[in-house]
Amino acid sequence: MTEPVALRDASTVILLRDAPAGLEVFLQRRVGRMAFAAGMTVFPGGGVDPTDRTPADGEDRWAGPSPAWWAARFGTDDDAAARALVLAAVRETFEECGVLFAGPDAHTVVADTSDHADRRRAVEKHEISFGEFLAETRLVVRSDLLRPHARWITPEGETTRRYDTRFFVAALPSGQRPDGETSEAVDAAWVRPADALDEFRRGDRMLMPPTWACLRHLAGHGSVAEAMAAEADLAPVQPVISGSGGSVRVNFDGADEYRADLPPRAERTSNG
Repeated sequence: MTEPVALRDASTVILLRDAPAGLEVFLQRRVGRMAFAAGMTVFPGGGVDPTDRTPADGEDRWAGPSPAWWAARFGTDDDAAARALVLAAVRETFEECGVLFAGPDAHTVVADTSDHADRRRAVEKHEISFGEFLAETRLVVRSDLLRPHARWITPEGETTRRYDTRFFVAALPSGQRPDGETSEAVDAAWVRPADALDEFRRGDRMLMPPTWACLRHLAGHGSVAEAMAAEADLAPVQPVISGSGGSVRVNFDGADEYRADLPPRAERTSNG
């Protein structure tokens, strides 16, 4: 009997901004050669790295709600794990689109990250850890700029990688501009949640259930402030795979609506 794939903690950040047409989210399309979610449209994010768990210079460069506060929201008593999830969220957003939720102190945030472009690449390539980057630049993570939004767990039937992913929402810091300059994405853009869902229905985007569900939720909000203030449902959602061969189905609360949104020629299965 094949052993189930072990779960790995992961963090995903839904970047938000107000635009003339309404609330927009930042989306990236993953390259086709990725081991997980290849070709899918996603929010910036990725797995927790071991270096997210240990301050580089012995000093915890942290501002905002404590790890214990985050642990309570995540439904765990492991403060260190909660801290690592938040740091992974900040690190992955910096690596994948250049947005940095950090500043010189607890009351400011970097307005232009272009000065850190070389360090960003070094962090992405694992040449330095994110903690070392913070120590070198004397920056502190602004955990108060993030809000918990959702939690999705990859189905047990996934044979390559499984993640226990915490989704965060965050407003784009003033002066910063996200980009698609990462080896993991082929394009990136700001899109209204409702428009992204329409593109999915037409077959112009591929969305996994967690991304689809978050976009559906955010489509009901008219501004960043409204989305950030909304009460989050942090109960874990773990889709269940049933069937075999060409009749595999992924079931979760809302799966019928998801399947109804799939374009007619799309494959009727998707990993959570």
